[in-house]
Amino acid sequence: MTDPIVQRALDPYAALRYPEYRHYIFASFLFTVALLIQEVALGYELYLLTRDPLALGFVGLVEAIPFIGLSLYGGHVADRKSKRRIILWSTWVITFGAIVLHFAARWVESGMVSTPVFVGVVYATIFLIGVCRAFQSPAGSSLRAFLVPITVYENAATWSSSSWQAGAIVGPALGGFLFAWMGFSDALLVVAALLAIAAVLFSRVGDRGMSLKAEQTPLLASVKEGIRFVWSAKPILYAISLDLFSVLFGGVVAILPIYAQDILHVGAEGLGILRSAPSAGAVLTLIVLARLSPLRHAWRNLLIAVTGFGVSILVFAFSPWMGLSVAALFMSGAFDSISVVIRQTLLQLRTPDPMRGRVMAVNGIFLSSSNELGAFESGVAAKLMGVVPSAVFGGTMTLVIVAWVSWKTKELLKVRFDSFER
Repeated sequence: MTDPIVQRALDPYAALRYPEYRHYIFASFLFTVALLIQEVALGYELYLLTRDPLALGFVGLVEAIPFIGLSLYGGHVADRKSKRRIILWSTWVITFGAIVLHFAARWVESGMVSTPVFVGVVYATIFLIGVCRAFQSPAGSSLRAFLVPITVYENAATWSSSSWQAGAIVGPALGGFLFAWMGFSDALLVVAALLAIAAVLFSRVGDRGMSLKAEQTPLLASVKEGIRFVWSAKPILYAISLDLFSVLFGGVVAILPIYAQDILHVGAEGLGILRSAPSAGAVLTLIVLARLSPLRHAWRNLLIAVTGFGVSILVFAFSPWMGLSVAALFMSGAFDSISVVIRQTLLQLRTPDPMRGRVMAVNGIFLSSSNELGAFESGVAAKLMGVVPSAVFGGTMTLVIVAWVSWKTKELLKVRFDSFER
């Protein structure tokens, strides 16, 4: 007879059998859909108004500054305060931001405010979102680990990634089509409604993991403790560093509005498809990973996955055809999803419960640096080098970084990460 613990570990739906985890995952899906509808519509609107790649790059920078600056404090707060309350407050404030953007868009459409004023409102709202994410991200990531037992962590990481990637398919596609059908301002009302539903679902998840030790630890000592842990845990440090630098240089999301408008000539609907393609590849891969664990030979699989991501970006950079571009982005998402599952599982398995908020905050800073600062890097590189050369540079740098990390981490190729032992 099969051991119940082993049975749970082999069950592809194991994490979904826990009701609070289901509420959390569905809320996260709606939250992702809403923010990506807003991001796609906002990016396209900004480019149409300014025709400047830097305007797109600054979107990433404005969000990254508060997120990176406050995340370590956010992780400290997540370990000592109500994670559920932090998530709810952050979600409602971001909902308020979407409503502000709706009215600002209405006013610029009617001529009540000028384009520069509207752009200023946009950046101010994005800054506010960055502040909220600095608290929500470590609180949400750490709370998720308490909603399932340790034997289900890998499965939970796969479903969490699947939820995010499914949202990243639906969100951009909806963003492009809603922009074309309803216009920018009305699309933001859909965003606000989805965020409100997500907040209601988050409210159905209980609180977990407030640490008495963290309550007594001074802020600076608490933050240093989290940083020291990540620095000493080499598999975690190298895994998140690899993600940081590959996406920082190899990400092309920020310049997709330029590809859609000026290179592929496919408009807002085409932009939605381009933005959805990586997540479509990721979701199909994650369905497979729910049954076939990538943790056996985990480090080898991680290096192969990031190499595949870099090659896919190079193919996209040179592609003059919509079909090939979509296929290249599809494959970039497929490879990226493998590295995400490996990294998330390592974080959940190897982080002590009282430190989850701070460790997730450090991880969040790395992710934000790769995504938001990567968007800024893409905008600056496109401005200085041209759109296609900047994408070629990014893909090439990703391959160089993988080669360097492979050389530095040879010993990790022999380490097993598919054990439930911490």
